[in-house]
Amino acid sequence: MSDAVLLVGHGSVEKAEDIPAFLANIRHGRPTPPAIVEEVTRRFLAIGGSPLLGISQAQAAALATRLGVRVEVGMRLFTPYARDVVRTLAAEGVTRLVSLPLAPFSTHLYNPLVAEACAANGITCLPVGPWGEEPALVEAFAETVREAHAPGAHVVFTAHSLPLRVLSAGDRYEHEVRSTMEAVARRVGCARYSVAFQSQGMDGGEWLGPDLPTTMARLVREGDGAVLFSAIGFLADHTEVLFDLDVEARGQAEALGLRYHRAASLNARSSFIDALEALARRALTGAAGAA
Repeated sequence: MSDAVLLVGHGSVEKAEDIPAFLANIRHGRPTPPAIVEEVTRRFLAIGGSPLLGISQAQAAALATRLGVRVEVGMRLFTPYARDVVRTLAAEGVTRLVSLPLAPFSTHLYNPLVAEACAANGITCLPVGPWGEEPALVEAFAETVREAHAPGAHVVFTAHSLPLRVLSAGDRYEHEVRSTMEAVARRVGCARYSVAFQSQGMDGGEWLGPDLPTTMARLVREGDGAVLFSAIGFLADHTEVLFDLDVEARGQAEALGLRYHRAASLNARSSFIDALEALARRALTGAAGAA
């Protein structure tokens, strides 16, 4: 029996010329308006490109060292596609595969595609379910908030927004995000904190809020002079953090007279790898919850 772990991510691109194909995947083949392609490209270039894939690979390497088993990265919406990685692992003799989503919320978006690929290739799939309250993850986020050294700042925990129609269909995403926020806030001992949902889609429609501008305007009305963003909905630096927060939200905060701070992303820090290790070990020993 040969074991391996697959870290399953949303996906990103490393070259600007791949952005149209990536957006087509996200939109399930629906045509992407040129203005959206142009705006996404502008943001990508403004931060010097997305480091997401490289960071995910560094997370995998660190976890492999801890576990002593093979750890690979596969993505939902761009290369390396999870289905292709599973096929390769099967050809190389892997018989049990842990599906570990690189997102603690809405893991049901990730695990089924790995399970399907595993079934097609004769591999036993060991899925990791929602893990937003995993103690080591909570501690890792708390660690970054402490390290930000922003005493007195109102802490705003952020996560990617979702269309309201998704939540109306029963997705527990908002509940999971808020549960993680409360766990991290308790761990840090935050005096003042709230949640905001960022990076709403460019096609319009109703999206989960409050959004960042609304939240910052409220802080100003309530007399806050500084904000510390903790992006608990993201496990690594990428466009939604490096542009949507560090460029766009920073500019909005400064225009309102708020001092801007951001807790560092988890990336491959040791305390975060502690969380991945705990999850993978439980899955391999049969103690992981169903996805």
